[in-house]
Amino acid sequence: MASDAVPAKESSGTGLSMKQTIIAAIVVTVIAGAMGALFALPPPAKEASPKDEAAIAAAARLSPTAGFFDLPPIVTNLGGAGDTWIRLESSIVYDLKTLPHPEVIAGEIAGDELAYLRTATLAQFDGPIGLQNIRQDLTERASIRSGGKVTELIIRTLVVQ
Repeated sequence: MASDAVPAKESSGTGLSMKQTIIAAIVVTVIAGAMGALFALPPPAKEASPKDEAAIAAAARLSPTAGFFDLPPIVTNLGGAGDTWIRLESSIVYDLKTLPHPEVIAGEIAGDELAYLRTATLAQFDGPIGLQNIRQDLTERASIRSGGKVTELIIRTLVVQ
């Protein structure tokens, strides 16, 4: 009796290989197009750091002769709590005409900041009002220390731990 089964079609390697070649060519073309588009785009804009944002905001409301000087970072423990530490990074805004060399006064202001922070309590830093009061106190001390030549003190970072 003859077999009713249909003989299996012999696959030639050229049909399947041709499909693979076409798919590979399409994939390579798409990847090359994507890479070309990626390199044709302009580089992303640099994001402003918080320090830059604070400096830009201060410069917008100050005269064009205003200068900025970064004070050295201060790390100390808070008064009343021996295990609570604070790190403060700040800058002063001054007039370039009246204070040509801010390095000297900056060291004295940093010493005043350290003395102030050693007497401050953790409750004084509570909430945005507390932070604003600290900034105003430090600005007033800097202004007094410099004889009015420092117009503002900018708190760049403040970490209480």
